[in-house]
Amino acid sequence: MEMQRIRKGDEVIVITGRDKGKKGTVTAVHDDGKVVVEGINIVKKHVKPNPMLGQAGGIMDKTLPIEGSNVMLVNPKTGKGDRVGYKVVDGKKVRVFKSDGAVVGAKA
Repeated sequence: MEMQRIRKGDEVIVITGRDKGKKGTVTAVHDDGKVVVEGINIVKKHVKPNPMLGQAGGIMDKTLPIEGSNVMLVNPKTGKGDRVGYKVVDGKKVRVFKSDGAVVGAKA
């Protein structure tokens, strides 16, 4: 299994598309390279009522996945999107920000 540049719980910024410039937290990562980001790519979905499940009908808001290449990890130091690379630190492969070499998720 290959290490992923963007993981669940990461803070990301959208770099292209309808929600460009918005920040959010990754809630899920799909195998096809798409990510679900909280508050990003929300669409209106018409839902039929289902009395068997106790589900009301109407127009619901649904969060759809966005392509992983359309988001960037946010560097907490700068507050901007940053590219991610890999480095071996203390015998472990870790993600690092390309701009300053800081380890992703490390406490400063």
